[in-house]
Amino acid sequence: MSAGGATAGLTVTDLTVGGMTCAACVRRVERRLAGLEGVTATVNLATGLARVSHPPAVTPGDLVAAVERAGYRAELPVIGGDEDSARTDRDDPEARRERERLVVTALLAVPVLVLSMVPALQFRNWQWLCFVLAAPVAVWSAWPFHSRALRGLRHATATMDTLVSLGVVASFAWSVYALFLGGAGETGMRMSFSLVPSSSEGMAHLYLEAAVSVPLFVLTGRFLEARARRGTGQALRSLAELAARHVFVTDEQGERAVPIAELRVGQVFVVRPGERVATDGRVTDGSSAVDLSLVTGESRPREVSPGSALVGGALNAGGLLRVEATAVGADTQLARITRLVTEAQTGKARAQRLADAVAGVFVPAVLAVAVTVLGFWLGAGADPQAALTACVAVLVVACPCALGLATPTALMAATGRGARLGVLVRGPQTLEALQHIDTVVLDKTGTLTTGHMTVADVTVVPGTLGRDEVVRLAAAVEQGSEHPIGRAVVAFARRLPNTGPLPDVTAFTATPGHGVSGGAGGRTVALRAPEGAPHPALAEALTDAENAGHTPVLVRIDGRDTALIALGDPPRSGSYRAVDRLRRLGIRPVLATGDRAAPAEAVARALRIDEVHARCTPEGKAALVRRLREDGHRVAVVGDGVNDAAALAAADLGIAMGGGTDAAIGAADLTLARGDIEALVDAVGLARRTLRTIRVNLLWAFGYNAVTVPPAMVGLLDPMFAAAAMSVSSVLVVANSLRLRDWRPARATGPARRTRGARTGKAAAR
Repeated sequence: MSAGGATAGLTVTDLTVGGMTCAACVRRVERRLAGLEGVTATVNLATGLARVSHPPAVTPGDLVAAVERAGYRAELPVIGGDEDSARTDRDDPEARRERERLVVTALLAVPVLVLSMVPALQFRNWQWLCFVLAAPVAVWSAWPFHSRALRGLRHATATMDTLVSLGVVASFAWSVYALFLGGAGETGMRMSFSLVPSSSEGMAHLYLEAAVSVPLFVLTGRFLEARARRGTGQALRSLAELAARHVFVTDEQGERAVPIAELRVGQVFVVRPGERVATDGRVTDGSSAVDLSLVTGESRPREVSPGSALVGGALNAGGLLRVEATAVGADTQLARITRLVTEAQTGKARAQRLADAVAGVFVPAVLAVAVTVLGFWLGAGADPQAALTACVAVLVVACPCALGLATPTALMAATGRGARLGVLVRGPQTLEALQHIDTVVLDKTGTLTTGHMTVADVTVVPGTLGRDEVVRLAAAVEQGSEHPIGRAVVAFARRLPNTGPLPDVTAFTATPGHGVSGGAGGRTVALRAPEGAPHPALAEALTDAENAGHTPVLVRIDGRDTALIALGDPPRSGSYRAVDRLRRLGIRPVLATGDRAAPAEAVARALRIDEVHARCTPEGKAALVRRLREDGHRVAVVGDGVNDAAALAAADLGIAMGGGTDAAIGAADLTLARGDIEALVDAVGLARRTLRTIRVNLLWAFGYNAVTVPPAMVGLLDPMFAAAAMSVSSVLVVANSLRLRDWRPARATGPARRTRGARTGKAAAR
């Protein structure tokens, strides 16, 4: 991710930090960066990314220098490194080196473990073979721990590498002493093994199995942990893979391939069947079905034709399309989605901040405990071997890796899964707020409804013309109008079977606020808002339309009332199911709209929403939100227009529909990219599962140390098993987070209620 950005006079810069291994490292880097005047920083262990807010006087070079003074590597991320973001461990040089180190360590360490644990296999001078095999493990294999521990010592800090390094050095140094000075090197020496440490053999006991098992198990745990962490970042790699590298542009020079970076707004490019749309645009020629599942989470292909908007990254599943670019580079929806996902993964939940604070003092505390344990056992007259066993076990078992991974891995997996479901969150604070929401204020037009007027019903006076003929004549006159009612009537007519071309229109007249008229098919046709009492055969239809909140349009043919067309803005197909699921989750829906009371109440009845606020101004919506919050409610607002921006900003949580305005999306904490209100319910479910996963991870991380450190202190935990337990704890935390990648929202078991009678719309007197 590129560095840059500005917030309230501060510059936001991202740094890639290397060399961090645990939560203590994270705490150290954050404190060193915060030591610069006016600087705040959030560091993510799982991604190795630091997001730093700083005044312009502090340069990126100053930030890099501060991190390096803390004993870690830092650099600005490479801009445009999509290839890097998609890189796997197979072609990552550092990952390949770690894998090779692990393989060599296993080949050297396994014989040592087997001979040390199975006395029957201990041949003459077996201990010297073990020493020869263990020496490279204790020095070369464990060198990354030793080097980072020394670097931390130079900077007066201690991390988990300090604990691992001390454990290996102490075990190996004791074994060297026992071999050369303590009698363990004598020919014919035998050493028993038990799960619980024993000092029965006195000075002759070796700890080579601990010296090799600690690096082996820690390296194995790191390897598995790194693979799992790469899995949690799969969403970002998938998004990077959607970005096109080249695009076929058509202009006066013909069709030619150009790098995507050279594409400009207004240029026309070609999308062939099976290709991905290179950038956001508008179809100028051709029709097709496009698959948006990987971009917005929409499961059904969307039909597009000339004039339709396209999203970059969508897959063309049908015919040849020519598309005019409307946004390129960082302005595309795919780039915004990637940016939101990345920003979400750099944040921290409140629980993780507490864990990082604990980790900052955890390692020094463990060192103090280990020294105290060693001194206590020696002072109590215990065998030095038993004292050393307890000390090494405490050092190794208490590494705080799991504390640092508990939240970031869960957030990476959850935000990635959310992006695939069409739910884009700004950070862990959004997930925390979403978990506690008890009231949601819903806009009507464009949120619960489609935002487009459609024909709900057509009533014709008996004995006049047929229904389809009336609609054709009305559409013929309306096709010259740009009014939403006109477009809705024309679209309805074109969907009728055997419609054919609409009749030509003569003497077309549009009267603002009243309607349109003209000649069509040899008849005079006028469409007007009903005034006074219409034909008795249409009176009931007019009453029904007004009760349903529909917009009635009277059709007069040759000067006589002939038909009444009722138009409305219908609810989205999943609105009823979404509102019902919100209630099941304990969230109260409230409808607030700037529309008239009749259509608002019609939608509320259809969706079973009890509280309705109609004719709300933007200020009125914001005031409603403030009143609800003052009454003690945790309020979320869902909207898609400029008039919703104030309410979105005033709420505990602002939620924007993905197809909404930039003002609404900018004011929101969460964006529903697929434009489906059911995505809100999915977001609530994902938030609750994510926070539950984080709590389980932290409980395991703290509980693991609470359970394992006391046995290690009293000499009941072998250092080898301490190393294995420490590695397993980190892997389990990451594996638990990975389960979020496969999380599926719970769907309603029954069929969605039909809302045929709830087609509503704004009154549009013309």
